Amino acid sequence: MASCLFCGPKLAACGMVISIWGVVMLAMLGIFFSTHSAVLIEDVPLKEADFKDDQNPPQNIYRLYNQVGYNCFIAAGFYVLVGALSLCQVKLNRRKEYMVH
Repeated sequence: MASCLFCGPKLAACGMVISIWGVVMLAMLGIFFSTHSAVLIEDVPLKEADFKDDQNPPQNIYRLYNQVGYNCFIAAGFYVLVGALSLCQVKLNRRKEYMVH
């Protein structure tokens, strides 16, 4: 019988811990970018053209803040998928411990 087990118990547990931390961190960053936190202005991809060409520069900056926030939420979603995969590997490793060969 074929098994979907491809990583050991320590690697699966490490994947779960890292994915939990990634989800928490990126979700918080996404929230802070969506609320246009001034502390994160250095992480917004601004160019000089964003200030010169636009009649209403704050709206363009807010759009860039929202774009970075959405990217953080998407990355958090990928971490959720990695966490789910790691959880499946942990369960498969526990089931393997109780099987008799």
